[in-house]
Amino acid sequence: MPTISRIKPQADNRLAFFQGFLTRPKEVGSIIPSSRFLERRIIRSAGVESADLVIELGPGTGGTTRALLGAMKPGAKLLAIEINERFVKLLQRNPDPRLIAHLGSAADIQDALAHYELPQPDVILSGIPFSTMAREVGTSILRSVHDALRPGGRFVAYQVRDRVENLGREVFGRAKVQTELLNVPPMRVYRWEKSAA
Repeated sequence: MPTISRIKPQADNRLAFFQGFLTRPKEVGSIIPSSRFLERRIIRSAGVESADLVIELGPGTGGTTRALLGAMKPGAKLLAIEINERFVKLLQRNPDPRLIAHLGSAADIQDALAHYELPQPDVILSGIPFSTMAREVGTSILRSVHDALRPGGRFVAYQVRDRVENLGREVFGRAKVQTELLNVPPMRVYRWEKSAA
């Protein structure tokens, strides 16, 4: 089984990512993909290695997706939910059979799970920029995350700004927060656990 320390950065579609930012900056939120340092921090924080089902919201061109697959166990599944059709087509080129690239909204996680007949996920990760969306939209996505997660499941969001922390407090309670400085721009990594009760 791959370990986090062995994860190597792979070529990602930086031009497509940058073009996505230029055409839809509120959806992409950054001009370049995540660094390998941020990817490692996200994977550790979420406990991806032990998960049977992981959901990635806003995978973009798939840089973090590849890192997640590299850390996941062989029998696990990764459902990548992306709203940008061009990015979904890029994700679908990945030959890993554990990956399901889904065109849709992060607010409709339950619909995507039902479509692929998947159980409640152990982990949901999100890099979508909560700071650029309306409060109602952000809250709707976080409620979708909360409702979809299995009891004891983990939600990890990596963000430049703290908007997700404020919105997440209403749905999950307080977050555990880390900062990854070795990323452009530096990112905060927020982690919540859904109550097991």
